[in-house]
Amino acid sequence: MSKIDAEELSLNDKLIYINRVTKVVKGGKRMAFSALVVTGDGAGHVGVGLGKAKEVPVAIAKASATAKKNLIKVDMKGTTIHHEIRVRFGGAEVFLKPAAPGTGIIAGGSVRAVMETAGVKDVLTKSLGSANKTNVARATVSALSQIKDPKIAIARRRGPATGEVVNG
Repeated sequence: MSKIDAEELSLNDKLIYINRVTKVVKGGKRMAFSALVVTGDGAGHVGVGLGKAKEVPVAIAKASATAKKNLIKVDMKGTTIHHEIRVRFGGAEVFLKPAAPGTGIIAGGSVRAVMETAGVKDVLTKSLGSANKTNVARATVSALSQIKDPKIAIARRRGPATGEVVNG
């Protein structure tokens, strides 16, 4: 899978979650923050990133930079996805199903944020297993990266003799 150049796209960041974490040391507690950000252009590009720092704005900036490095291209069929898919990431499992135009995004939490920034308008989803926002977001991005156009996938398996399917 090739990486996408983030400078060419007009990306929008969406903050999913900020977590305050503490480290207990000899002198007391050290506070820090972790931020989960999803970035995308609303036209098929999406990435998710996690940033950690002593201050919230720095953590968000780091998460945004990581999300831009991890951009993927989503293969869509109009305003929805091509086929059903079920993906696990850690303890989180995400099920995505194509929907008819006008259905909207039937999702919650991290899945909704990823779908909106990716530009998917009509989809049915179900989040199973762990509700960990980071793992759910990463499972969603992983699922979107695995979705392929069936016609192109079949043409690639058959070989160069069926080039008209790819071009048509």
